[in-house]
Amino acid sequence: MLLKDYFKKGKFYVWEEKFAIVKAKKPLANAFAIIKDKNEITCIINQSKIKNKKNIIKIDKGWKIIIFDVVLPFGLVGFLAKISKTLASEGIGIFVVSSYSTDHILIKKNNIKKAVNKLKSLGLRQMNSF
Repeated sequence: MLLKDYFKKGKFYVWEEKFAIVKAKKPLANAFAIIKDKNEITCIINQSKIKNKKNIIKIDKGWKIIIFDVVLPFGLVGFLAKISKTLASEGIGIFVVSSYSTDHILIKKNNIKKAVNKLKSLGLRQMNSF
């Protein structure tokens, strides 16, 4: 399948909740995602689930998660590049998290309506909130 076909057949969901991106001393319980590398621990967590701030080094709140409901083969090139370029052309920054078969982007809440419209312009269909 060609790259354009993934956009024509693709769907996305916007989570209702607001999330925070956290630099933490240790993984936070109930996080959506935890990224541990040699330099730091980053947690993406529903803001309402942050109970104890003692393990938080830095926090950036007010993010919404968009999940792309399309399974992308590892050899496919350009899916996120096209999304990133399209959103960047509108001045919308993203934070990307990929799992084995699904890509997720986080977008600041104040840009979500504009971002949704740009994703629709690529041919992706918005589904009910996640």
